[in-house]
Amino acid sequence: MAKKEEALQPKLRLRIKSYDHRLIDNSAKQIIDTAIRNGAEIIGPTPLPTEFRKYTVNRSTFVHKTAREQFELRVHKRLIDILNPNQKIIESLSNLTLPAGVDIEIKMK
Repeated sequence: MAKKEEALQPKLRLRIKSYDHRLIDNSAKQIIDTAIRNGAEIIGPTPLPTEFRKYTVNRSTFVHKTAREQFELRVHKRLIDILNPNQKIIESLSNLTLPAGVDIEIKMK
């Protein structure tokens, strides 16, 4: 019975992505502070698995196939749920200025 009541209440889900883990942690803290200031219940930030993209490139353009370089791109992710959001919380989150390199995806559930 408690799960049905929990599913009925509206929830705002924020997915934050960034290449820099320090930048994403500071942004998550800023979002949480803004939501708490407006009187919201928060679950998170929950760290999601880091996505690794690996690229292998030949050092030489034509010969020496055994000489290669490897590069790695890490995408750090966090998940924040805001329970029972009101219009004031949504406006304050949309007016929030976050640093470049931080991507936020907002869904209403």
